[in-house]
Amino acid sequence: MTIKDTPEEWEIRATETPFVGNKTSVRTDEVVMPDGSVVRRDYQVHPGSVAVLALDEEDRVLLIRQYRHPVRQKLWEIPAGLLDVPGENPLHAAQRELYEEAHVKAEDWRVLTDLYTTPGGCDEAVRVFLARDLAEAEGNRFESEHEETDLEYARVPVDELVRLVLAGDVHNTCLVTGVLSLVAARTGDGLDALRPADAPWPARPFEA
Repeated sequence: MTIKDTPEEWEIRATETPFVGNKTSVRTDEVVMPDGSVVRRDYQVHPGSVAVLALDEEDRVLLIRQYRHPVRQKLWEIPAGLLDVPGENPLHAAQRELYEEAHVKAEDWRVLTDLYTTPGGCDEAVRVFLARDLAEAEGNRFESEHEETDLEYARVPVDELVRLVLAGDVHNTCLVTGVLSLVAARTGDGLDALRPADAPWPARPFEA
């Protein structure tokens, strides 16, 4: 048996969109099950996201602390953002987010991992990049708004960040997945063996 996620789509008898928001919507599908029964499935339709695990020369990860209203917490996270344009190149989006949220640029980019955040209730797909050879970005800082006007920053050693993850002190999906993937990659074939930054992404196809 090959362990690999594969595309599949069961018959949909009917669909409706009871809610449309600014960036996402909620869809209700009537899906035919293998036993012939038809059930309703509600889920959030999401454009997709990118995240950046930015690793500096001192083996520290760049973190951002931001208020997240749905969970009523300030979470430590890695820079991340939506794919604002359908078909947008995820690398370009990741570079934009690193600049806008941290005013940082990177010379070396790799794909660290791809994931679905909550596939039982949302179709959000996220590509997490590893960015190295960091430097301050040129020009003026991006003018932030809303929750991003209150950002805090830190650079945390990888080993300490792993400890925080396992202790349950940090919870953001991309941060947890990113740092543990980084450690796994190091103990495997090494970071230079990671997929190139322009590797295909079937969940959110794009043009190079």
